[in-house]
Amino acid sequence: MYVDAPNQVVDAANGVRYAYRRCGPTGSPPLLLLQHFRGTLDSWDPALVDALAAERDVITFDNAGVGLSTGQACRTVRDLAVDTLAFLTALGLPQADVLGYSMGGFTAQELALLRPRTVRRLVLAATAPRGGPGIHGYPDDVLDHVSSERLGIQDYLYVFFHHTATSQRGGLEFVGRYMERERGRDLPVTAAARAAQYEAVVEWGVPDHAALPRLVAIGNPVFVAGGDSDLVVPPATSRLLAGLLPDARLKTYPDSGHGFLFQHHTEFARDVLAFLR
Repeated sequence: MYVDAPNQVVDAANGVRYAYRRCGPTGSPPLLLLQHFRGTLDSWDPALVDALAAERDVITFDNAGVGLSTGQACRTVRDLAVDTLAFLTALGLPQADVLGYSMGGFTAQELALLRPRTVRRLVLAATAPRGGPGIHGYPDDVLDHVSSERLGIQDYLYVFFHHTATSQRGGLEFVGRYMERERGRDLPVTAAARAAQYEAVVEWGVPDHAALPRLVAIGNPVFVAGGDSDLVVPPATSRLLAGLLPDARLKTYPDSGHGFLFQHHTEFARDVLAFLR
């Protein structure tokens, strides 16, 4: 189970010692999960990871300068993709399926463009294409909640879940699972790392229609997913992303926000595994 998965480290050729966790059947195809802004190893929903790990070798990790990983935090999405490639190379993985969530979805797209053979199938959750509309930085209300030194329960509920009774209840259930791990928790993201990550987020979101056709070069099969009431990434952006990709399927999950994959973890895991098969 993910709550019991040990923290491991691997030394890469770039001098970074990456912290990671791994769970699932040994020898099954690897599935790499890429995290959201200021997310760490502990920010993944254990229920989601466990459901995916029923069939796949699931790998989570901290990019350079984040949590338990050494080095300097990346300031551009391209650097995040190069950093991710260094981690995969250090693990001896020439190819993996990749699930990128939010900022991790930016990284996943860039990775597929930089090294197409490194990515087999791609899952893009609550994310957006480079230069797309409505993503040049976070809205003020979202930024108010994600800029604090330590996120509280109300911050999670506001940003990640729709403001309805059912979605908020799903958010509270997620927070309970988030707190289950008692030993070996990751370190919180430092202020310097948060600043670097947000710089990458803002740079990716600079309006640029000329950047959108880049997605034609991603020939991998892609599953694009999002919540119907996302405050961080406009739901219309998921539709745009899917429409620009040559081989994409799209699903929108009801009554959910940016954390739809935690609220609908059972359904989302089932959909992801079916797509990866």
